Amino acid sequence: MLLWGGVEAGGTKFVCAVGTGPDDLWAEVRFPNTTPEETIGQAIQFFQQQKEPLTAIGIASFGPLDPNPDSPTFGYITTTPKPGWAHTDLAGPIRRALGVPVGFDTDVNVAALGEYRWGAAQGLDTFIYLTIGTGIGGGGMVNGKLIHGLIHPEMGHIRIPHDRDTDPYTGSCPYHGDCLEGLASGPALEGRWGQRGETLPADHPAWLLEADYLAFALTNIICILSPQRIILGGGVMQQRQLFPLVRRRVQELLNYYLSVPAILDQIDDYIVPPGLGDRAGVLGAIALAQQQGLSERCGKKRGSQNTKGHIAQLVEIW
Repeated sequence: MLLWGGVEAGGTKFVCAVGTGPDDLWAEVRFPNTTPEETIGQAIQFFQQQKEPLTAIGIASFGPLDPNPDSPTFGYITTTPKPGWAHTDLAGPIRRALGVPVGFDTDVNVAALGEYRWGAAQGLDTFIYLTIGTGIGGGGMVNGKLIHGLIHPEMGHIRIPHDRDTDPYTGSCPYHGDCLEGLASGPALEGRWGQRGETLPADHPAWLLEADYLAFALTNIICILSPQRIILGGGVMQQRQLFPLVRRRVQELLNYYLSVPAILDQIDDYIVPPGLGDRAGVLGAIALAQQQGLSERCGKKRGSQNTKGHIAQLVEIW
């Protein structure tokens, strides 16, 4: 059996798992994100303790990061505001310690891959996954391929309307102040209202303002990328009263300009929570490991029956 490892490297915690998919996880562990040396070391130790050898590992990481395999800093977290983690090589130590192929991408792109394989984006080829939590990030697919380009999407840092008379809060983003992340992330909710979002009642004015900011962002994304579905995850979206507020506000902002059933009368199935829940990241990392394993094995110019057999198994997975 081909066995895969996944790492969801979050700003506050790491989740590592071994298995083949949602219904077949052999082992899983969660631990706080402290220093790079300690945290990466814990991830390596977890995989080294597994009784069966791994075929490949996928890493879903907070960023910004370098996902370009041809770059000398591939696998690095780059200009992150998280203290101690800027310009840290994350993929390299794991690859060297375990001696297996490593796939590396943003946490949101990888969560999107998980939703594509097993969750709310099955059967689609163009969709967006946006997470709203400690930070805000966006990823997804266009024409069946994860979105890259110059580096990777940074949807959390788009600029949206900010009426300072209605909302005098200056924003929490250390780079941009009142970008989307600066106005609508978990720290922005706490900074504006003086308490964590999950402690605010469902009828608090925070949620109408939050829905307004998210709807502005989604309207921009809809007009630019024309996604077939939008998936909203992250801790802030655990406040389920947000979904109807966001959907209604998106319809208002689009103002019937896009006359399509998905937005006019099927929007409950258009803006949705993740099908995999809070496991989208780590399961997406396993899917990325499978993708990386297929890519590397198909790229090897060896014709042994063993290699051919492994390629056949990988192709069947995908």
